[in-house]
Amino acid sequence: MKGIVFPKTLVEAVEFYADKRNAFEVVKQLRWPNGVTCPSCGSVDDYYFLETRQIFKCKACAKQFSVKVGTIFEDSAIPLNKWLVAIWQIVNCKNGISSYELADAIGVTQRSAWHMNHRIRLAMQNGSLEKLSGHVEADESFIGGKARNMHYSARVRRGFHGTVGGRFGKTIVVGLLERGGKVRVQVVENRDRKTLSRLVMKHVDEDSKLFTDAHQGYDDLNFYYQRHVVEHATEYVRGNIHTNGIENFWSLLKRTIGGTYVSVEPFHLFRYIDEQSFRFNMRKEDPSVRFATALENIVGKRLTFKSVTGKERLQGA
Repeated sequence: MKGIVFPKTLVEAVEFYADKRNAFEVVKQLRWPNGVTCPSCGSVDDYYFLETRQIFKCKACAKQFSVKVGTIFEDSAIPLNKWLVAIWQIVNCKNGISSYELADAIGVTQRSAWHMNHRIRLAMQNGSLEKLSGHVEADESFIGGKARNMHYSARVRRGFHGTVGGRFGKTIVVGLLERGGKVRVQVVENRDRKTLSRLVMKHVDEDSKLFTDAHQGYDDLNFYYQRHVVEHATEYVRGNIHTNGIENFWSLLKRTIGGTYVSVEPFHLFRYIDEQSFRFNMRKEDPSVRFATALENIVGKRLTFKSVTGKERLQGA
């Protein structure tokens, strides 16, 4: 994003984007780096600008459009200065920011803040096809509350029987961590050999060294990778053979879910994983870089309230 200067602290971000014109110009340059383009007819830099409403009107087809079109902000009545401050907070708060905190901070309703958070998480998704390489750790974790802490109706809805606990009824997530690099995390239905082998082979370069625990679901990978196993029943570290890196990510993820968001439905879990993965992968970057990277991904993504609540999915069933 050449020519755009981003604030380096939250205070600077609030002050800079308090001027709605600054917020407008930033999003305008992000949305149309090669000139304002009409989304209806494709005309470039051929428009009238209605400054009082910050609306463009195409000279060719006479249709109106805003700077929000084609971004995560589309059809949102919330001004851009609030959106940009919200993005700054969610990408730079180590344990995330709840919808209640965000609502109080920028002056919107909790429902609006909740929807904003999910839209911003969509911009934080990493669609990179580049494989992890070098020394890669693989592990699974189970996300979900304890049955004994749930109301009876919640236990029934989630499939618990009686007071059974442990892993039953929890969501399985698999994580792959390149030591000193990035993490990839995905929600899976089970952790059998077929599922784990397909996932690892999709995301990990074949010349990599693979570090896992003794779970038998990874055994088929012995034919494709140089696999090193640590038996957690007797030890956690043997030289450089361990899975402590991915275990560290699990602790951060669970602290975010349990401490900040408190309760996350399995239907939405992948969005919270995308959020935490984004922050973890950019942990060594300056806050302004994390902010700029998230803003680069706002274009071409839209998340309606019906789709995020599941109503759109039910209507199409």
